[in-house]
Amino acid sequence: MNSTSNDNDNIGYVCSALQCERGLGKKTAMRWIDAHGVKTNYNFSDLENQSNRFSNAISSLGIDAGNVVFTFLPKMPEQFFAFLGILKTRAVCGTLFSNFGEDALLDRLGDSGAVGIITRKSLYKKVSRIRDKLPALKHVILVDGDDDPATGVISYSRIMAEASSEYQVLPTSPDTPSVLHYTSGSTGKPKGVLHRHGSLASQMATTQDVLGLKEDDIYWCTADQGWVTGTSYGIIGPWSLGVTQVHYGGGYDAQRWMDLLAQEKITVWYSAPTALRMLMREEETIFTSADLSSLRSIYSVGEPLNPEVISWSRRVLKHDIYDTWFQTETGAIMITNRPGLEIRPGSMGKPFEGIEPAILADDGTPLPDGEQGNLCVKTGWPSMFITYLNNESAYSSKFRNGWYYTGDTARRDDDGYYWFMGRSDDVINTAGHLISPFEVESALLEVAEVAESGVIGAPDELLFEKVVAFVNLHEGHQPTKELEIKIRLHVSNRASSIATPQEIIFCDSIPKNKSGKIMRRVLKARYLGEDPGDISTLEI
Repeated sequence: MNSTSNDNDNIGYVCSALQCERGLGKKTAMRWIDAHGVKTNYNFSDLENQSNRFSNAISSLGIDAGNVVFTFLPKMPEQFFAFLGILKTRAVCGTLFSNFGEDALLDRLGDSGAVGIITRKSLYKKVSRIRDKLPALKHVILVDGDDDPATGVISYSRIMAEASSEYQVLPTSPDTPSVLHYTSGSTGKPKGVLHRHGSLASQMATTQDVLGLKEDDIYWCTADQGWVTGTSYGIIGPWSLGVTQVHYGGGYDAQRWMDLLAQEKITVWYSAPTALRMLMREEETIFTSADLSSLRSIYSVGEPLNPEVISWSRRVLKHDIYDTWFQTETGAIMITNRPGLEIRPGSMGKPFEGIEPAILADDGTPLPDGEQGNLCVKTGWPSMFITYLNNESAYSSKFRNGWYYTGDTARRDDDGYYWFMGRSDDVINTAGHLISPFEVESALLEVAEVAESGVIGAPDELLFEKVVAFVNLHEGHQPTKELEIKIRLHVSNRASSIATPQEIIFCDSIPKNKSGKIMRRVLKARYLGEDPGDISTLEI
């Protein structure tokens, strides 16, 4: 047990040691259910001991405060032990989606100067192919592998067995860097969004006052830990309040999900609109036959929640769905629907207490209610990101006159409800994941047959936006089904399966301006059959 005082702001300490000090050591922290349905309960003492072992293990490797260590794992218990253990040492924990390809890994591991990564053998194959380009990456810890000193590969089971379960978390100030998530922009490489331990204040408050979690709740957040929702509300918020979480290692399966909700007596469920839209397509008997009597609240996050989904849930699940809005950069829920506030289907809801949003014109002038403009938030909330790693100019560009410009456009109605209108740049929001067109275009150009490419997001009933790729082939090549499959596989392997184009349109040319920039808005207008607007800068 830690002897650190209760005023320590360290996230790892608060989520495990402090809960034990509060007398919750024997309470279930995580009910882990693997893809086959096998259950294992971990109490807060287990969480404390396992994360302490990992802290000691990486400290023995020379990993220190400020170093960046990534988790590159599917959802599994080791993900959570490592996350808390890294933060206890005051190192920075980055999280990676397990479906990332080599290019996505190289961008993130290279830019951050990561010194360590914890992964499994099947995923390490991707890392090994780029490792010679990552001179800072000294330590690879394999949860299912043996030691290989020649390549700096370390057995997780060995170092955990050798490590002590006692670890003293040093005093950690709120401004100490904590969690690193990469997010994509419309141009250039992904940007590393760096958070601080002080984000805990926002995450705790919103978990308590928006999600409404109490100590006797059984909570399930379906988000992957590669996503900010999966860390802020799938780890930090609930455990900082001593709440039991269910974590499931399987994928989407409507019947299995309903069984989990019923059998585990889930009281609060946090998911994504894409998953909820997928459920809408299933046979209704799956839901009408499920015992959801324990379920109190359903929440969603990731992209706007269609009004039809709320109507469906009211009719079939007999519950409202409370849509929430936040970003990787904001770290915690900012504008939200919640119990006690009338739901206006399609609206983002109203600001959380202490959050001051505004709709501003491009020149910073406040716009009247009803007008669409830049959605901005007054700076200073506790979970506000502290920088884009190694990209201070991009960070500075997000702030003007004390306002954070979110990159979203919205309007506010006369009653103070906010309504999302779209992205102010070209980022594609597919199933709650932000995809950079630039990354997909770069992967497409690596296919030998492809001469040019342009990528847009187009409205999609299920995904909110789908990835649509316009492809111009080199002379002598013809569009075929086999080539489409080849292109999709390449993008999946190089970027991620999430970035794989849902639609590929073969064309004679890609519209660009005179400086060579792809005119994605022209492509989007063509796809949607709309007026492309001013095309005076198009190349001749």
